[in-house]
Amino acid sequence: MESPGRGRPYTVRDLADATGVSRSQIGRLLTGDLGNLDVNDAHAVAEALGVAVLVLFMPPSSPKQGHPDNETTPT
Repeated sequence: MESPGRGRPYTVRDLADATGVSRSQIGRLLTGDLGNLDVNDAHAVAEALGVAVLVLFMPPSSPKQGHPDNETTPT
């Protein structure tokens, strides 16, 4: 994981330890498989990363290739 803006990069374990959010949830946030998070957990993650909460849930700049949510059904 890249640096959160405070110097050194975080690992999933580092971020989980710093926030109290499970490693599983952090990993699922990173892959986009988790779209929501308890408000207190979201604030803890945002604070640890030094970003606004909204940044955590911004859509990616480009959709993940092959992700089921990005599949379209022909009409």
